[in-house]
Amino acid sequence: MTMHSRNAVRRRPACRVAALGGLLAVLCATTAAATPTLYPTPRELFGPLFVRVQMAAVFPDGKTFVDAVPKAAPAVILQRFRTRNPRTRAALARFVNRNFILPAPDRTRVPKSTTLQEHIATLWPLLTRPSIVPPMYSSLLYVPKPYIIPGGRFREFYYWDSYFTMLGLIPDGRMASARNMVDDFSYLIRTYGHIPNGTRTYYLSRSQPPVYYLMLGLLDAHDPAHEWAKHLALLRREYAYWMRGATGLRPGQARRNVVAMPDGTVLNRYWSSADTPRDESYRADVLLARASGRPPARLYRNLRAAAESGWDFSSRWLGDRRHLATIDTTHIVPIDLNSLLYGMERAIAGGCAEQRDLACSRRFAALAQRRKRAIDTYLWDRRLGYYEDYDWRTRQRTHELSAATLYPLFVGLSNARQAQAVATVTRTRLLQLGGIVTTTLVTGQQWDAPNGWAPLQWIAVQGLRRYHHPGLAYRIARRWVSTVRRVYQHTGKLVEKYNVERDMPGGGGEYPLQDGFGWTNGVTQALLTLYPRLQHPSSGGAH
Repeated sequence: MTMHSRNAVRRRPACRVAALGGLLAVLCATTAAATPTLYPTPRELFGPLFVRVQMAAVFPDGKTFVDAVPKAAPAVILQRFRTRNPRTRAALARFVNRNFILPAPDRTRVPKSTTLQEHIATLWPLLTRPSIVPPMYSSLLYVPKPYIIPGGRFREFYYWDSYFTMLGLIPDGRMASARNMVDDFSYLIRTYGHIPNGTRTYYLSRSQPPVYYLMLGLLDAHDPAHEWAKHLALLRREYAYWMRGATGLRPGQARRNVVAMPDGTVLNRYWSSADTPRDESYRADVLLARASGRPPARLYRNLRAAAESGWDFSSRWLGDRRHLATIDTTHIVPIDLNSLLYGMERAIAGGCAEQRDLACSRRFAALAQRRKRAIDTYLWDRRLGYYEDYDWRTRQRTHELSAATLYPLFVGLSNARQAQAVATVTRTRLLQLGGIVTTTLVTGQQWDAPNGWAPLQWIAVQGLRRYHHPGLAYRIARRWVSTVRRVYQHTGKLVEKYNVERDMPGGGGEYPLQDGFGWTNGVTQALLTLYPRLQHPSSGGAH
């Protein structure tokens, strides 16, 4: 991008996106504080060229092209494409290289440091990105402050990842970085009405697990209600996004992210406002739709909804628990999402109380209590002794055990009897050599066995500590840190997921294993701070 074209986007009218016939249109209006232009997604900008590039698999990773920056206006590039009509994959690759700036290669590889903590501290600056006005026609979304990316193919920052990253930033003395990220998420809520999955235009149709209130709590651990009160309008706006469509919903109906349960109580599901193939996984989605025999739009929305969950993909969302073609995410009322929304309702109640708005505080406390009763009714299985997801179409629990069963403990909505039962099933069925396994099913999907993920270890440790199971919490932390350390000693890397059954890097999913890695760094650093004796390798045995 030339200096001239970069300066050309520095100040523009503030824009919003409107749906017109299923497409996105950029609508601009001059404001006192102009913001960078929001462009349509790469698929909408480049139409036939986009489809050719993605379906021909010009790049091994479908995310490469959607993160590329065009060297000219889309109309100009499309005219060149029609004129040249590159017929072979090689010719198409040459055309793309001439007309686009491809993403820079990952630069987070560093020599192994003396200790795991020192290595993590070395990675933070390499994962930090400055606030920039995105180049013209880029898919990148503007945010006003520097931020931390996960690493690898993930060149932007992500919603729920960032909370777990912040857990490590703060004990590493980087509170300013954590505050910057909260400011960026606040900006996203103000600008779009919700926090998108990640800071790309192609992520705007969906959010991710709502952890903004938890981020605010990290800024003032001694008095989180102070931060909730300061950001109360934004918390309420995000809550309104998740509850949109609830008014007038009848039992057994669903609309957007809300579902009316048989007794009329409203719970939530993952959903997406788009029902097209994901830009970043276009070829995989199209091929899956062709093979599935299902209505493509329905399949695409369910794939996108699973991406909103952060668990993309898992047997939790699969109709037959095995094959991705049976995905029905929007049928599922998930225990983790509803636990987090209970926490958000409690946080809003606390923020309102801090502002002495007692009517508001009572209202949101009542909403939280009502959600808790519904979770106990529909998502708690007293016979099996754990929380499950619920299929609102069949009116049955799924009976699948996953690490999401620990979320009610994490947010504090369980009673002592429930917590004891969950602790027992965690110890007997989820705890493995290297930490908590994600589910008990092996499907080849990355959010299933044998993989374990840093966020779920933190949720488990904190939830069990909250309900006075410190021994089991420590055992999980010790095994996880031991696995992270062992893989680091052999590879010099921290990776996004681990095979906790075999104490090695994880696998499965849509793309190769990524290293960097934001939330692994954050959770590992937080656990090493919580349990200082784990800082010494001799204390980190796996048993």
